[in-house]
Amino acid sequence: LTSLDFSFLWRWMQNGLRFTETGDLRSPKRLKALHKHTLLFTMIWILQVLFSPLPTPALFTLIAFGALTFLWVLSRPKPVLPPVDLNKQSVGIEGGARRAALLTDNNLLSYYFEDTKTLYEAFQRGLHASGNGNCLGYRKPNQPYQWLTYKQVLDRAQHLGSGLLQKGCKPSPDQFIGIFAQNRPEWIISEYACYTYSMVAVPLYDTLGPDAILYIVNKADIGIVICDKPDKAQILLENCEQGKTPCLKTIILMDLFDKELKDRGAKVGVEILALQEAEPPNPEDLCIVCFTSGTTGNPKGAMLTHENVVANAAGYVTIMKMTLLWTVIYSCGAKVGFFQGDIKLLTDDMKTLKPTIFPVVPRLLNRIYDRIQSGANTPVKKFLLNFATTMKMIEVKQGVIRNDSLLDKLVFKKVQETMGGRVRIMVTGAAPISPSVLKFLRSALGCQVFEAYGQTECSAGCTFSMPGDWTTGHVGPPLACNIIKLDDVEEMNYFSSNNEGEVCIKGPNVFKGYLKDPEKTAEAIDKDGWLHTGDNGTLKIIDRKKNIFKLAQGEYIAPEKIENVYIRSVAVAQVFVHGESLRSCLIGIVVPDAETLPEFAAKLGVKGSYEDICKNPAVKKAILEDLVRLGKAAGLKSFEQVKDLYIHTELFSVENGLLTPTLKAKRAELVKVFQKQIEALYSSMQE
Repeated sequence: LTSLDFSFLWRWMQNGLRFTETGDLRSPKRLKALHKHTLLFTMIWILQVLFSPLPTPALFTLIAFGALTFLWVLSRPKPVLPPVDLNKQSVGIEGGARRAALLTDNNLLSYYFEDTKTLYEAFQRGLHASGNGNCLGYRKPNQPYQWLTYKQVLDRAQHLGSGLLQKGCKPSPDQFIGIFAQNRPEWIISEYACYTYSMVAVPLYDTLGPDAILYIVNKADIGIVICDKPDKAQILLENCEQGKTPCLKTIILMDLFDKELKDRGAKVGVEILALQEAEPPNPEDLCIVCFTSGTTGNPKGAMLTHENVVANAAGYVTIMKMTLLWTVIYSCGAKVGFFQGDIKLLTDDMKTLKPTIFPVVPRLLNRIYDRIQSGANTPVKKFLLNFATTMKMIEVKQGVIRNDSLLDKLVFKKVQETMGGRVRIMVTGAAPISPSVLKFLRSALGCQVFEAYGQTECSAGCTFSMPGDWTTGHVGPPLACNIIKLDDVEEMNYFSSNNEGEVCIKGPNVFKGYLKDPEKTAEAIDKDGWLHTGDNGTLKIIDRKKNIFKLAQGEYIAPEKIENVYIRSVAVAQVFVHGESLRSCLIGIVVPDAETLPEFAAKLGVKGSYEDICKNPAVKKAILEDLVRLGKAAGLKSFEQVKDLYIHTELFSVENGLLTPTLKAKRAELVKVFQKQIEALYSSMQE
């Protein structure tokens, strides 16, 4: 034993970690081997120390360290092993498309459970699977969550649906019902009232703007709208009184309303609904029409069938198996809690609800990352944070996911508790996420963090990163319900022969088309049934096809890629990168972070209010230099770097019309709002 020196052990551990980082250790067998060998060499090292000539204090210190290491390894949970070879997550099929390797043949999934082919059947299955357990949760300020059971939700849905029938609605997929409400239990009840009687739900959002709501009501010929609050009913009534929505006859309110509103509504048909029998839908029937907010023009109504949504859910269940099965799917009796409606109270709601699954957009994850990093404001704190992150990342790369280690308790406990302390799975989508942020959060949060990609037209998702695959920079293989291929985009020099092009999707999760818009439907779905997403990439999404533009010198720019680099600046909350075909360079609109800007400015000797700091030329110059520094570190080319900035003090938001409901930038609106500033920036520089 004494002939085994420490240097040999250290070299062996280094080689093990090197294998992990390069991907050579991603097979389940090697993960298990490393786990066993780590235990063996820890024991050998302890025995070696016992026979060494070290002083007694040093000997006890080393023994204690060795014992802690041994306990650390021994107490680790079993690693998350990937269900397929991570180097072969998808399989090529005839025609150049690819399917999920999880499938044993080329038959795509349309459903997972034989008795669950519609959303109505999914809810019925959940009722039995949960034993009439809790289904929908809500809370009032400073009170615990209250729960509705599956039977209560189903009964209320049937009662509401029967009332819709009494008011002249037909139990048919040609009958559209508007739902104009914030996320809450009544929204789900209204949705399932439609599904119970084969009707189609059409969500309305005030964030779309009054013109879009008017357009959707008329486009879908909506006769009944279910609202949550009287002020939304007022918006609808104003349109009725002006003769703009002749089709709208009935408004149903979730909340209490006064007699004045009822009297006003009586002139256009506001009534209370009654009860009647149920008539379930078929898989091929429409279940919902989702009007996509888009970034330009009128919203388009994506028609989704029960089969579309059920097939998409089956694709996720196939990947996650029991991990996801018992936690987020209605068909398995899961519970869903709603926040109070105030984003400022979201953290309090999370602590109270203690969710196990948390779908999240990258913007929120960026904020979590920035707050953790800014909290490490001393050399000692930075060292501890970096050390803890590195050690946790070693475990993550070995498939070990936990939140109960000593490092979790000492360093990451606070951030984990802000999310309730029980999150096991986090799914991010809607926009790309920085690899550095994703790696850090996988270490710090002690849960599995997955990336997904998709859009409304494919029932939300078409790819999902694999359990056990902790690499970044990709969005995972195709779901088992669809196949994917790349189509040439010749004008941008993207060719499928080079593994680049427009992402196209085909499968039972692809929508039927756009409501009453055959021209747009033909643009989206070709004659062979392929959905053209408008996204360019190698299934590492580069940007929206329509967002990519060419500069005067002929270079193509993917602005979202650049924005995702710049948003890492400690002083920046939001950034919008803009360029034009007649200009040779890029400019940016930056909204500084109100929390971190004062400290950033203080290092420059600048003090004052948030607005005063934003107006200071030295601060603007420093922010620009920081963005360029980050761009160089990320490998941006010189033509991809912004040359000047305009500092704006108000955040882009859904409320001011500059973000979509999924928090994507409305690029056309941003250009319109900042047109004067954009022109001033270009005119002031020598291109």
